[in-house]
Amino acid sequence: MHKDRSEAQGNGTSATSPALWTGAPPPNCTMSFEESRVFLVAVYSAVCTLGLPANCLTAWLTLLQALQGNVLAVYLFCLALCELLYIGTLPLWVIYVQRQHRWTLGPWACKVTAYIFFCNLYVSILFLCCVSCDRFVAVVYALESRGRRHQKTAVLVSASIFILVGLVHYPVFQMEDNDTCFETLPMNRRVAVYYYARFTAGFAAPMSIITFTNQRIFRSTKLSTGLSATQKAKVKQLAIAVVAIFLFCFAPYHLVLLAKAVAFSYYRGDADSVCAFEARLYTTSMVFLGLATVNSVADPIIYMLATGLSRQELCRIHKEWKKLSTKADVTKLTCSKDSEEVQLPTPLTDGCTLPGPVHVPGPRLGALERLTEDTC
Repeated sequence: MHKDRSEAQGNGTSATSPALWTGAPPPNCTMSFEESRVFLVAVYSAVCTLGLPANCLTAWLTLLQALQGNVLAVYLFCLALCELLYIGTLPLWVIYVQRQHRWTLGPWACKVTAYIFFCNLYVSILFLCCVSCDRFVAVVYALESRGRRHQKTAVLVSASIFILVGLVHYPVFQMEDNDTCFETLPMNRRVAVYYYARFTAGFAAPMSIITFTNQRIFRSTKLSTGLSATQKAKVKQLAIAVVAIFLFCFAPYHLVLLAKAVAFSYYRGDADSVCAFEARLYTTSMVFLGLATVNSVADPIIYMLATGLSRQELCRIHKEWKKLSTKADVTKLTCSKDSEEVQLPTPLTDGCTLPGPVHVPGPRLGALERLTEDTC
């Protein structure tokens, strides 16, 4: 059940689609797992430790913004949820790597975790495209798009992405069981074709979209006379972050996929030659797989840049939350007797307001600038 013996070492889910595996890997094509074991365990552990609180905070803040009608927040919220789901599977991959790539948690656990990996990878890529396209419309066509960017559209696009990516990778659950989770060697013709497809549709096409939209954003921002220097800097920083995360996390991984597919074509499918090539590329492949996982920590940076949220602002939000919680407890205690009476839309004479839904204050819109929508 390993996709590509050379990449799945730590993740076991990085190379091929489940529909492509039909049997156990040949015993004469083996990889050196020990060389990348420490690296993968360290990366997965660090991503889990840092990514969990970062994405929880991002999900909460973007949810507050989405509830206030912000369009970009919808994409960032969905991205954070996707990353949280994947981070939850990292401890399983750590166990897998530590046990010399032997999956002992059952076939369905492997299928579910591999399915989450595949979906997370391409959902993240597509949402980065959505962020770029949304900024492109808001900045390059600021006047034309005013009042035409609707949150309902963002919700529909997000739902479509989840459904599309989920359906494409559903064959994971139809794969044949094996003790190595998603690692198979040597690759066959169908796997090579799948690698070409993943590189083209999963990387090259989104890269073209991200490159085009952000290049236009840079040019439009530079020529704009309506944005202040600070606003221009924020727009540029967000664009740079999206491009950098995409290239740093996803480009190396997909270039390895392309190299393997090209090698298969060059060697005309000769099993020994292909296996030898993948063995030479294995450690490098594992490093690039780790970079793809780092995306789960890098994505919250997009939100930080989009909002200009600082550490001081986070501390202020935390203090306001604690203050509100304390005040709410006192209010419930002192007003519990009055709550049994008919509630009126006026405050009580002793300064205690009648019970009602407590409003949770999010980041100040002035400080966050509504994810730069109002400024663009």
